Amino acid sequence: MQIPKSSSWFDGLLADDCPGPDLTVEMLGIGAHTGAMFFSPRQQGVISGVEEAEQLLVRCGLSVARQINNGDVAEAGQVFLEARGSAAGLHRGWKASQTLVEYMSGIARRCAFMVERASAVRPGIRVAVTRKSFPGAKALCLEAAMNGGAVIHRQNLSDSILVFSQHLQFFANDAQQTQMEFFARRVQDLRASMPEKKLSAEVDNLEDALLTAAAGVDIVQCEKFSCEALAATVGALRGTRPDILILAAGGVTGENAAEYAATGVDVLVTTWPYFGKPADIKVVMEADGGM
Repeated sequence: MQIPKSSSWFDGLLADDCPGPDLTVEMLGIGAHTGAMFFSPRQQGVISGVEEAEQLLVRCGLSVARQINNGDVAEAGQVFLEARGSAAGLHRGWKASQTLVEYMSGIARRCAFMVERASAVRPGIRVAVTRKSFPGAKALCLEAAMNGGAVIHRQNLSDSILVFSQHLQFFANDAQQTQMEFFARRVQDLRASMPEKKLSAEVDNLEDALLTAAAGVDIVQCEKFSCEALAATVGALRGTRPDILILAAGGVTGENAAEYAATGVDVLVTTWPYFGKPADIKVVMEADGGM
């Protein structure tokens, strides 16, 4: 799948890398020569960003043949994208498209790994990536994550309601009760102000999890629980609110995804896939005969 991007977004990527003439191509006098460029992964895995790379290369005046879609798996050495045209166009689109595919595929592969680890223990569990992506690259990060089998936790502050302790610092209270207790007493009134929205709250202990569940929140997000404490919390919540959705967040990675999935939560919330090595994408150029 692909998150829509504007023409100006694609043009901006190309202009950032080549704002004027390509001085090396100009110096060598090879711009009008023709040839082809081939993309293939050095290791087998999910490919993401190939549809965006295709559009970048087309904007460079090249004829492009794409063999796979975003989210497909490519074998090591399998050519999944081919571009033909002038040397000037090939070199203008080369690094922008290669780097895009490498970064996005790295995220997609880490998501696929995490989904595989978690699903092996708890079939049906979902891995959800947060909005805590690199600033300015949210669309790419979220799309890459979905290509790897993850879902979006929150795309932005305007798509869902999630109450953090940081919100409650500014919420009216009195000395006779904790901030979470005051919030719990207000849940039904708050829900009435936005009745079509699900209400989520983040907690960091069993007591607050039970308190918010009893108050009627739809989703409890358990932040930085140990697996042992999380399993106990899930058991307690299921006993009182079988319908409630339980999320694990904070420190959830590909390495511990199976352990967190085994606690019985419904969703693993993570930023882990955003941070790691890009995929290694090989690009080969060939000049047409007779040069």
